[in-house]
Amino acid sequence: MAVSDYITGIQHVGIPTDDLDGTIKFYKDLGFELAGLFPNGDNRCAFMRFGNLTIETWEGDPVTKKAGAINHISLNTTDVDKAFAAAKQQGLTLVDKEIQSIPTFWEHGIRYFNTLGPNRETIEFCEIL
Repeated sequence: MAVSDYITGIQHVGIPTDDLDGTIKFYKDLGFELAGLFPNGDNRCAFMRFGNLTIETWEGDPVTKKAGAINHISLNTTDVDKAFAAAKQQGLTLVDKEIQSIPTFWEHGIRYFNTLGPNRETIEFCEIL
């Protein structure tokens, strides 16, 4: 069992913002469509899509405002429970001790967990329910 058995490709790239409306406008002006806009606690989270590229952008987290501003890369996961077990078995550096969930994203919510890559980059394994 390898975590790669449960990955189908990139799901999205996460970029925090301190101006969600301005960020949505910027990506729309580049040709992206607003694929989803969701509550995120007291803030909002938007998914912008152009072809096979989806950018998740949200309010409420620190914003770097320089190169390296990408918060995470999310991989589309077909079975987050099996992927989590495989990640533990492979000895990946887990950020989360258990699978996380956000029930308000997409129609039925998401389940995910995060690991760290060799450069301390966050890799999210996400299953859209």
